[in-house]
Amino acid sequence: MEKTVSQIDYLGMSGWGKFCYRARLFFRGLPAAFLSIFTVLIPKLARKVWGAVKGFFLTLYNAMAKGDWKTRMSFAVMGTSQFARKQVMRGIMFLAFEILFILYMVVFGGAQLSLFGTIGRRAVVESETVSDFLTGDDIRFEKIPGDDSRLVLLYGILTMIFIVAFVYAWYANIKSGFAAQQLEEAKQHLPTAKEDFKTLADAQYHKTLLVGPLIGLVIFTIFPIIFMIFLAFTNYDVNHMAPDKLFTWVGWKNFQALFAGGLSGSGGARFGVVFGKLLLWTVIWAIFATFTNYILGMIVAIIINKKGIRFKKLWRTILIMTIAVPQFVSLLLMSKMLADGQLGIINVLLGTNIKWLTDPTLAKFTVILVNIWVGIPFTMLMVTGILMNIPADLYESARIDGAGPVRMYFKITLPYVLHVTAPSLISNFVGNLNNFGVIYLLSGGGPNMSMSGSGGAGETDLLITWLYKLINDKKQYGMASVISILMFLLTAIISLVVYNRSKAVKNEEDFM
Repeated sequence: MEKTVSQIDYLGMSGWGKFCYRARLFFRGLPAAFLSIFTVLIPKLARKVWGAVKGFFLTLYNAMAKGDWKTRMSFAVMGTSQFARKQVMRGIMFLAFEILFILYMVVFGGAQLSLFGTIGRRAVVESETVSDFLTGDDIRFEKIPGDDSRLVLLYGILTMIFIVAFVYAWYANIKSGFAAQQLEEAKQHLPTAKEDFKTLADAQYHKTLLVGPLIGLVIFTIFPIIFMIFLAFTNYDVNHMAPDKLFTWVGWKNFQALFAGGLSGSGGARFGVVFGKLLLWTVIWAIFATFTNYILGMIVAIIINKKGIRFKKLWRTILIMTIAVPQFVSLLLMSKMLADGQLGIINVLLGTNIKWLTDPTLAKFTVILVNIWVGIPFTMLMVTGILMNIPADLYESARIDGAGPVRMYFKITLPYVLHVTAPSLISNFVGNLNNFGVIYLLSGGGPNMSMSGSGGAGETDLLITWLYKLINDKKQYGMASVISILMFLLTAIISLVVYNRSKAVKNEEDFM
């Protein structure tokens, strides 16, 4: 393994040598950074979870062992301690939540949990046609509507979330009641309802503001993710389509099919092989799509911003106008222009028949090239604002010291721009991992893979576009959920590791 050079040797390197050395250090440290997720981050998280669990049971034990009858009654009837100590508003809130929870479980939630183990007992609206014995006429009988597996799964998860919320409220009720008992025994003042509301508008105002976003986060983010995770352990596909047919739990079968590379699902799709090929192409695409746009966009911004360039506003306006045109319009137009034969304008103008989007290798090159054309203006605008804020004294001092344009770029411009745009660069990389629009609108993921049982995947498909095809065309919802989970883990790990190793985090006070 390459050793870290001394500071004297580093200072003796050329500008390009220093850049290459820092790049080697960065990429050399990536495996250790990935490993730190399992050796540092997960154990740290586990310790916090264990501390929270231990604190939870310790509070309950102390409340039961040291609490008076009012506190102990709160274990069964929420709000008892609060009512007994004249904290009426708190008592009403806790008691109302308990009553609501009991009514929900009796009327609806309990039945949904009983169906959760099998995700339904019979399909929705089974029908049959029989012949009348006497007349011979066909008579159609509609049976009693059954269970929709999707709704059973949905309501089951909703009920479990409600149970978790109730347990938290029950714990808060006991903790609040025991704290009120301790204040009473110490002959201290107990907060009134008016003081509670005043606290929510003053000292705890940040928590009050977070209530709305937290509810939205649970409903629109956490709940769909949980639903997707559960769906990954079912056989929900074209052969088990709700509500006409039930789907059931299959355990780790979908994961095994994906990682084993064997046959699974409708048509014997080789999900493991296809996933490996598309994962490799997705990473390659994200690297090229991110850094080509970033580097070329920066070069364009530097050229336009350079002294002596005329009509700067005109060049910027032209690039901004390309952004003003909706991207899907530009991409659809380019897909028509790059069509084969006489259908494509570019081939007509060149007098040839280049298979821009139908040759597997050339199609990948083409989508990267078109993405450069689409993405450079965005990078140019972002970098232009940063370049205008770099102190001119830095360049003037560098010129006096004899630095040329290349040296000033690597010593001043690039470090400054990288420091400011590192989080944006990472978000762009993650966004390109899931860049549905460019691929789907330009090539549709084509051309199709030559291997049989590809699950509808094409040579230029990213994991996200293949995921769309699995859901929309192949109805492979269980396998699509597995791929979604893996994509989430991939993007999350890359974001955490690369961001934490960037100078924007390590040296966040630089350039202040």
